[in-house]
Amino acid sequence: MKKRLAWAAIAAAGLLVLGSLSAYGYYWRLQSAVHHEDVDKLLGKNRPKKLNDAQNIVVLGSDTRAGANARYGRGLRDKPPASDTMLMLHLSPGGGQAMGVSFPRDLMVPIPPCTRTDGSKSPGKPVAMLNEAMALAGPTCTVKTIEQFTHIHIDHFVQVDFVGFKSITTELGGVPVCVTGDVYDKNTGLRLTKGRHLLKGEQALAYVRSRHGFGDGSDTQRIRRQQHFFGAMAKRAMSGGVLTDPGRLNGLLTATAKSLTTDKQLTVARMLDLAQGMRDLSAGKLRFATVPSGPYALNKNRVQLVQPAANAFFAALRDDRTVPEPAKAPKAPPGTVRIYNASGLDGGARQVADELRNRGWKIAGVGNLGRRSAATFVRYGSGARPQADALAALVSAGRAAPRAKEAPGVVDLVIGTRFEGVKGTSIPLQQGESRASDAVCEKVA
Repeated sequence: MKKRLAWAAIAAAGLLVLGSLSAYGYYWRLQSAVHHEDVDKLLGKNRPKKLNDAQNIVVLGSDTRAGANARYGRGLRDKPPASDTMLMLHLSPGGGQAMGVSFPRDLMVPIPPCTRTDGSKSPGKPVAMLNEAMALAGPTCTVKTIEQFTHIHIDHFVQVDFVGFKSITTELGGVPVCVTGDVYDKNTGLRLTKGRHLLKGEQALAYVRSRHGFGDGSDTQRIRRQQHFFGAMAKRAMSGGVLTDPGRLNGLLTATAKSLTTDKQLTVARMLDLAQGMRDLSAGKLRFATVPSGPYALNKNRVQLVQPAANAFFAALRDDRTVPEPAKAPKAPPGTVRIYNASGLDGGARQVADELRNRGWKIAGVGNLGRRSAATFVRYGSGARPQADALAALVSAGRAAPRAKEAPGVVDLVIGTRFEGVKGTSIPLQQGESRASDAVCEKVA
């Protein structure tokens, strides 16, 4: 009997060793398939300080025509790849919220001198389009440029090419979109009929690349549409259990590994860790916004940062912390609220509604007031004073006041131009902001 137990133990140990070697071999193959750049070595030590536990990951879309990407422009195979899609994913500490921040490709900014992977140097430019940084010295130069004008420490970057993007959408089983009319873009080959579609592979790539046939055809319009698409993609991953299923995560990485370039520290294990760290994030807490920008003074076809709004936004991202609600805030269960926007900020009432809905409030309606108000204030109907007082404290609105014409049990919130946001949300609302939970039907020209 003892001999049989001994042999069983040896066999079990052997299986464990073989299993671990197999897993290690799988991990090694996957890790080896991803291209890496040593960002820490290329950038050196003169970088913004990391102030907290928030993670900032720059996601770049590469227009390289190398390999299988050549089908999207064989005549461009010798052109240094640029990035027309640049988004920083900001993950707040504790996983309570996340934000995708888009940088326009033609944002005019200083590009610093950069070190290429072969050790050569690229010259700096006092002002140039942001997407030129990659063409000058690769994705690390884009990271350096963004760090320079935002003063935000970038923890990681991920660069994906056309083939990789197609693989991601296919592995997710498609991404839902909606258009208000028929679409045909001869430049990308996109053909869609009016209504809803589930896009993957070639169609998904054509959709995010397309400019003609949508809205005003501008890059700003395309950025908004890409944000909505990325939000729908994230919602698909969250609702489909991809972030909580190691097998599906591994499948996604396996399908895209050869199309990815990342910093050296972003290993496959780290990717899995970050993805699973977002498993409790809801679509309503994933926000998308574009950096505050407007027409460039010297060329209306380019854009520039709008100050002081841009620096204030960067400071909020840089200093992001989980902000506790005041200990002395009135205690009351969430109630029913109607939200009115008197701030002039597009979509302001809807964004506040999303925040309050995530905290258990029932939203009875949202709308815009015809006149602006500097102050933010709360009014309530009979029986709703406890909820009104709690809401007033939550939005720094001063003392809530009764209103005879108010519906019983209902609280009204009017947000003004000096509205600072819902407490516990450390990044203020931005113009044109959207969320992954939004159901958007894109306007066709």
